[in-house]
Amino acid sequence: MEEKQKLYTDKGITDTLRENYMPYAMSVIVSRAIPEIDGFKPSHRKLLYTMYKMGLLTGARTKSANVVGQTMRLNPHGDQAIYDTLVRLSRGYGALLYPFVDSKGNFGKHYSRDMAYAAARYTECKLDPFCQELFSDIDKDTIDFVDNYDGTMQEPTLLPVSFPNILVNANQGIAVGMASNICSFNLSEVCDTAIELIKNPSHRVSLTLKAPDFSTGGSIVFSHSDMERIYETGRGTFRIRAKYEYDKKRNSIDILEIPYTTSIENIMDKIAELIKAGRLKEVADARDLTDLNGLKISLELRRGVDPDTVMQKLYKLTPLEDTFGCNFNVLVGGMPRVMGVREILDEWLAFRTECIKRRLYFDMTRKKQRLHLLRGLEKILLDIDKAIAIIRGTEEEAEVVPNLMIGFGIDEPQAEFIADIRLRNLNRRYILNKVDETEQLAAEIREIEATLADKAKFSKIIIDQLAEISKKYGRPRRSDIIFEDEIEEYVEQQHVEDYPVTLFLTRDGYFKKITPQSLRMSGEHKLKEGDSLVLEREATNKAELIVFTNKCQAYKAHAYEFDDTKASAMGDYLPAKLGMEEGESVLYMAVTYDYSEKLAVFYAEGKGIKTDLSSFDTKTNRKKLKGAYSDKLTPVAIFSFADEADFLLKSSNGRALIVNSALMPFKSGRSGQGTIVMNLNKKCALQSAVPYEKGSLANEHHYRAKTLPAAGKYLKEEDAGQLQLL
Repeated sequence: MEEKQKLYTDKGITDTLRENYMPYAMSVIVSRAIPEIDGFKPSHRKLLYTMYKMGLLTGARTKSANVVGQTMRLNPHGDQAIYDTLVRLSRGYGALLYPFVDSKGNFGKHYSRDMAYAAARYTECKLDPFCQELFSDIDKDTIDFVDNYDGTMQEPTLLPVSFPNILVNANQGIAVGMASNICSFNLSEVCDTAIELIKNPSHRVSLTLKAPDFSTGGSIVFSHSDMERIYETGRGTFRIRAKYEYDKKRNSIDILEIPYTTSIENIMDKIAELIKAGRLKEVADARDLTDLNGLKISLELRRGVDPDTVMQKLYKLTPLEDTFGCNFNVLVGGMPRVMGVREILDEWLAFRTECIKRRLYFDMTRKKQRLHLLRGLEKILLDIDKAIAIIRGTEEEAEVVPNLMIGFGIDEPQAEFIADIRLRNLNRRYILNKVDETEQLAAEIREIEATLADKAKFSKIIIDQLAEISKKYGRPRRSDIIFEDEIEEYVEQQHVEDYPVTLFLTRDGYFKKITPQSLRMSGEHKLKEGDSLVLEREATNKAELIVFTNKCQAYKAHAYEFDDTKASAMGDYLPAKLGMEEGESVLYMAVTYDYSEKLAVFYAEGKGIKTDLSSFDTKTNRKKLKGAYSDKLTPVAIFSFADEADFLLKSSNGRALIVNSALMPFKSGRSGQGTIVMNLNKKCALQSAVPYEKGSLANEHHYRAKTLPAAGKYLKEEDAGQLQLL
């Protein structure tokens, strides 16, 4: 029986990735997802160039379906993908600060995922007059052209944009292994920045480029350090806030502008979630009133509520304040590069300089060709009759040009030009006018040559163009700027009802928050079989809790996050409530208000550490902190205390030691191992540690440590009854 033919070939994974995956990845990066220095992806460029060739820069609008169909000659990815691109470039959609497509009909809205745009057969479009700055001198060899996918026509590799479009309109793309996310900036600010960089390469960008500017408006929360980092590296984040107005008559907040990065639906869903959870009791009703007149979210407030305070809360808890993550990844020469604003502008200026240089060479070449023809015409000025005679005396039409070349000593193009002159124009005045044109052409050529040789003249051309564009198309900022240090950050704790409570923690990790009234009326605590109370602390509803676990982690919460309960209830199981990992259990719970307390940790190895509880205070609202204590040792007990305190330690061999915290050296790091507190032999370990109250042991001085480390003393018979302390 013959062996079946092998249908596959053995190939290493490296070779497979190199031959199959890498070409795909590079195709996505270079030909689809990452914008180039002109500010466009290939899909944008193909669409806009098609509309330009259709005469839609100056003509009337046409059906969007017509544009889509024509664009398929350059873009073979399907009509829906092309139309999606057209929508996102349109004025009606509102995603761009300076839209390229003048639209008519329903094009949806960028700020709403539910406002779907109409089909291409129902909408109309043309190029916005602003687009003349995209195609300036495109027919003068300013950029390269390549064949389209089937070789039937040509398309531009880049557009000769006369302003830094890469920074003016927002652009986002996800490639393979990389992405790009470029925010938009005000046109006038970008042009001014480019002009200043031409005049002074060491110009500080932030002096003229104030902050990003978005089509949806909103407020930029300005942080000088964060913005400088973005300008310098092209990476970083900044915050955007919604704008609102308070209607006193209706007692409602009207949100009129939202962050560019979110949508109405996301905001409404989050507000509804907060209202349902009881975390937004200040709002009676929330309605989406967005219509043809624009965006509007109305929040009906309850009586006596401060609208500004409510908005601070909403900024904190909803997408009404969102972040924009910058990743200025741009293709330059076919290679992706993450660049800061200065580097992007430098690359654009180099690109624009090359476009102008190519245009000047094109003009000069055409003028030289024209001048050359007119130089030949000058020669027949001396003897027009001779030229007529040569033409009349030539029997064959094909011999006219050669005979003129011989008769006047001119080349073939000059002779062709003279031979094509109409008989009525063969007069002295016509020829003299052409001679005058010769002088003008010669002067223009000299001017172009001088410009090509002078860098300053190049710079002046670009500066003049940028200044004219800024003057013609510049608009005031849509996104205003508020400084980070001038806004009041919402702290949820400040808006929580405060009242006295007693907090209980059991050995198995059950937590109870009981009001004094409920505690007076309660009987015995309900506990799980074998469980016992390990902590009882009087506090208030605003107290902050730090729960330490056996896996070297700490979880932060507030007392008001837990429901009031009764002693007869089991309480909240902290591992589940705080989302602890599998096998993680509670060791201790610290209660604080201002993190002014100290923290002591004792380890089975006989070591102990004293540090500030403030090391667990964080500026951000982090719920889980890793490295709560040293992971090199085994924790036995953790305590927080305000003033210096005594601790009673017991080893596994029956020795007891009273240690005052003042003897323990202070350590600044929370994950340090501390110092040896109790000397232990090799087979012995620290078994337990508890706070010690004076007078609890009859022979207190017998066990008290004078210096550290100390070995402790065996319990005397009269103190043996106090073992329950340990």
